[in-house]
Amino acid sequence: MSNIEDIVDSLENKISKLLHKLELLKHANLKLNEELEVSKRLNSSRKTEISAWEEKYEALKMANSILGSDDNKRETKLKINALIRDIDHCIAQLSD
Repeated sequence: MSNIEDIVDSLENKISKLLHKLELLKHANLKLNEELEVSKRLNSSRKTEISAWEEKYEALKMANSILGSDDNKRETKLKINALIRDIDHCIAQLSD
């Protein structure tokens, strides 16, 4: 009879340890999920910031080429031509 009681006590002890380990893992998982969400928000914020800086960079490139920089003249001419086509298209729609 003592042998069965020892086995039951051993099983109860192992189950208790497993439940404790499960709680620790749940807590760690929750913490990691929170860190993941923070990282995702930070990543999204950084992407938005990068996009804004890229737009500013493009505007500066265009301004430099308009001011006489030879590096981006072709790009600027293409953009100006595209703007002129857009304006012509708008004028054509207004005249209809």
